[in-house]
Formats: sequence, C-alpha cells, structure tokens
Amino acid sequence: MAELKYFTGSMNSGKSTMALQEHHSRGGEGVLYTKQDRAGSGIISSRLGLTSPAIEVGDTLDLYDDVADRKAPYVILDEAQFLSYKQVGQLAGVVDGMGIDVYCYGILTDFQGQLFPGSKRLVELADKIEVLPVYARCWCGNRATHNARVVDGVMVYVGEQVHIGGNESYTTLCRHHFMAGVA
Repeated sequence: MAELKYFTGSMNSGKSTMALQEHHSRGGEGVLYTKQDRAGSGIISSRLGLTSPAIEVGDTLDLYDDVADRKAPYVILDEAQFLSYKQVGQLAGVVDGMGIDVYCYGILTDFQGQLFPGSKRLVELADKIEVLPVYARCWCGNRATHNARVVDGVMVYVGEQVHIGGNESYTTLCRHHFMAGVA
C-alpha cells in the first residue's frame, strides 16, 4: 500500500541528507523534487555537502500531472514546507490514484513559530509523520525544536515568512529559548 510520509525536524537535523539517502537506497529510480533550496533552483543540497539535481517545484506546477508523465516508482520532495495546500493535495492524489510512495521532507514552523502552509497540509493529509532521529541542538545543549531568524545577532519576529538564508540568517533553539527570544 503506497503512503504519503512527512519527515520533519528543525534546521540542521539532516532532512536533505535523509532525502538523498532514501533516494540512493531505493536505487535512484524515483523522481526528486525540491522547492527553494538554499543552493539554488533545481538542487537538493545538504549541509554535509551532498547534492543532487532535482525538479524545481514552481507555484504553478501540477505535481499529479508531472509525476504521471514521468512514471516514477516513488517520489521524494525536499523543502516540502514551501508547497501550497493544492500541491500537497496533488501528492496525496499520487499516492491514492497511482499507488506511488511519496516522501516529503521539511520543517514544520517558520521563524514566528507558526506552521508553514505546506507543512500544515501535510500534517492534515500524511499517512505517517516522522520526526527525524537526528536532533539539532540549541546553544544550551537541549534539543532544538524551533528555527529563529536572527538579524545582527538579535531575534526578529517580523518579516516575510520565507527568507532563504540558511545558517547566515537562522539559528536553531529549544522551545524555552525561542519563547524567551534568546538566540
């Protein structure tokens, strides 16, 4: 039975590495998608230095139709938090209508601690949600659960929801330090 799975974790928890590892372990025959990777369009990149070409998901790409055209045995999608509600529904359709496994990787919440639209819809529709077993750490040593946006050393809570900046603009914090605003 095919499944829609959502693998999640904070920044630096190995999501992109796991996505590429899953692709490799399944023989590399599936289709890789990404949306707004820090390395640029059409690339899945991990902080460990692993990269792979991928199909960039634009706002108007119909994922159901695209997967159907490619006849892939499975789908892996990185940066799934950036998908639209509609695109997540299309992925559910791939699972239900084509019997193809879909594995999505992404973070749950933005720098304000609110769910991304793609993550929200994946939580609503996924057959399984798994928090990755590798934990990023807060500066205090506790498990990091939140991604904080930092400008000139200070946490900020205003601005566009999406700002691709990786380690230059974000840090991972435990809930306590995120809520206290202590980066």
